[in-house]
Amino acid sequence: MLEKASTQSGVAGALRLKGQDIPTRTVDVDQRKLQFYVDNPRIYSLVRAEGKVPDQEEIWKQLLGHQHVQELIHDIRSNGGLIDPVVVRDGDFVVFEGNSRLAAYRFLASKDPIAWAKIRCTILPSGIDEKLIFALLGQYHVKGKKDWAPYEKAGFLYRRQKEHGVDLSTVALDLGIPNADAKHLTAVYKFMMDHDDRDRDHWSYYDQYLRSSRIKKAREEFANLDDFIVGEIKKGAMPKALEFRDRLPIICTGPKKNLKRYIDGKVKFEDAYENAVDAGTENSALKKLKRFREWVVLNDTEDDLLDSNKVIRDKMVYELKEIEKRSKKLKMLLEDRKNELGQE
Repeated sequence: MLEKASTQSGVAGALRLKGQDIPTRTVDVDQRKLQFYVDNPRIYSLVRAEGKVPDQEEIWKQLLGHQHVQELIHDIRSNGGLIDPVVVRDGDFVVFEGNSRLAAYRFLASKDPIAWAKIRCTILPSGIDEKLIFALLGQYHVKGKKDWAPYEKAGFLYRRQKEHGVDLSTVALDLGIPNADAKHLTAVYKFMMDHDDRDRDHWSYYDQYLRSSRIKKAREEFANLDDFIVGEIKKGAMPKALEFRDRLPIICTGPKKNLKRYIDGKVKFEDAYENAVDAGTENSALKKLKRFREWVVLNDTEDDLLDSNKVIRDKMVYELKEIEKRSKKLKMLLEDRKNELGQE
């Protein structure tokens, strides 16, 4: 029985976690005794979207629906078993590392109970500290294989800080990620939790929303922008994440009247974007003119022109005369267009 795993034949070993050597034993265990770990970050993000604790059957069915588990089924069948054992706590049979592998293995056992009756497990002591479990998960998935999605990684960091009281900088150091990245990940995750959105597929939107400095300025000025954007994301009214990333900052830095009309629901996302572009936010010709004007008015520009030798000065005089003539012509054309549209 697994309760006596420490006395069974197997391969003895140890895991080094947080400066401690944790004794282990690797043995074959009846797969029916194992339990999915409901607080595993991947499971947490997949099956706890509604805030309820799922049962073991729900977890298994949810995991089976994901591509990576289907790929594991093929790999495990082809290999005739696991390459890496799942990591299990003695006593309650909870699988801390390898929940996707357990789901795949259990599917194979449902088709052939005899061939797939036992699964290779590395057994941890029954009394292992929960904080060491999170350290183990971090080593495997953040610092090691890095197979967690950003939402899962953020959830891991957030719960380590919030539920275990570990300083974020300490968690970031343990996992080998920059402190600034850890702060951003937890900020985005907290924003999602605060706005009651646990849909992992929405992560990219919120990640970009909180990353943009141009959007930040609009958030400071329009107190209802957050709630509006969250509502649009939840109901699927936003374009693809890449378009959202590229276009929302343009809307936010365009005319305030246009942004307010968008927030008030009077114009749709695409229309608000086009309005901002038409107003010059992303107009390339306007940008070039602004850059030229900003250069011309600098005191250093005047000094550079006057300090040039005679040959260069004569050439610059010619260029300025041509610019002056063409500028007058362009200005006149723009004013004529303005009059035609009745916008005087």
